[in-house]
Amino acid sequence: MFPCMKRVLAAAALSLALIAVPGAALAADASYRTLSAANDPDWMRSVPDGASLAALSVPGTHGTMSIHGGSLTQTQEDFGNSGGTLARQLTAGIRMIDIRARVNDGNTFTIHHGAVYQNANFTDVVRVLTDFLAAHPAETVIMRLKQECTGELGSCTDVPGQKSFPDIFDSYRTPVFWQPSVTRSAAAATPTLGEVRGKVVLAVLHGAHGSPIEHYGLAQFATWTDGSSTYIQDNYTVPNVGAIATKRDQVRRFLDATNAGDPTKIYVNFGSGSSLFAQPQQVAGGAFGVQGVDPFLLTYLNEGHGLTRTGVLMLDFPGSGLLQKIISYN
Repeated sequence: MFPCMKRVLAAAALSLALIAVPGAALAADASYRTLSAANDPDWMRSVPDGASLAALSVPGTHGTMSIHGGSLTQTQEDFGNSGGTLARQLTAGIRMIDIRARVNDGNTFTIHHGAVYQNANFTDVVRVLTDFLAAHPAETVIMRLKQECTGELGSCTDVPGQKSFPDIFDSYRTPVFWQPSVTRSAAAATPTLGEVRGKVVLAVLHGAHGSPIEHYGLAQFATWTDGSSTYIQDNYTVPNVGAIATKRDQVRRFLDATNAGDPTKIYVNFGSGSSLFAQPQQVAGGAFGVQGVDPFLLTYLNEGHGLTRTGVLMLDFPGSGLLQKIISYN
């Protein structure tokens, strides 16, 4: 083989390696992996009662309780099992959460991300939310609840012989939930903040393959299926590190669409994404010199770009500065 051909093949192999081999994400900073430095448990207190939830700029987390399973599964900093991680996020200012549940023995929900049990149960979720909102009654928390198990490779399998997912959910409907959002027969209109202070608002109840279950949640999310839809950007497949740039652009475009969109609707913009060759931490924090979504977002929001609201930003491994910047738009 000619020497020049060897160099070409070696260069090609190196390029493929950079795409395919996981690498360390960027170091923690104001945008990434510094949620412990954030402390904003009462930020909604200064927002007028008459403000629609749609008018708010809300930091959220994707895979809110996913702290176990390794780099391909973990999406959040670990602040403890049994709801400890959720409690720390709420104190930091997170106000939309993404909860993934498996049907388990005794008609109960356990918290999963894919096949991995996250050492927490739905009773922990309800307990933490109830305690937090009792201590901070001016706040509200928006929840997306998803039946996580599909029974397919890489997923979990629900325990057979149990009640249906919505029937089990109904057994958890304590007074902490805003009741119009947890009534299966009639979806709720988007409320004002004053209507839901001290309550959990269910945005949508998703089945195992992403379709909404009956009429739970808010009416505007009736078409929220797996991936992106009218008011949702959730292009969650990022095939390799190089494709993080595409994900950044999708987040940016949806931010601009949110700002120009229907002011009566909540827009939910997922900054998360992953694949075998682009781990959640890499998409969030960056890798191999490619800027991650979190530092990009902090820079973009700091620059302004005429934005007056961000909508809901669902993040992996958010940093304290990014949370503070999103909240500042209120």
